[in-house]
Amino acid sequence: MAVSLKAADFPKEVVLHAVFFHTRWGVSYRNLEEVLAVRGMSLDHGTLNRWEVDTRIWWL
Repeated sequence: MAVSLKAADFPKEVVLHAVFFHTRWGVSYRNLEEVLAVRGMSLDHGTLNRWEVDTRIWWL
């Protein structure tokens, strides 16, 4: 099954990497927000939550 992230402002690889990071190692959304900020990506922890909800079916 392919993941469709047409409304995402970031590349698909960034979205899937962030979701993987959160689900695999249990990093909080706020900590993941800080990690991505260090890498030059400014986004809200709510965005990370929405990405996980949008891709949850694909991960199962």
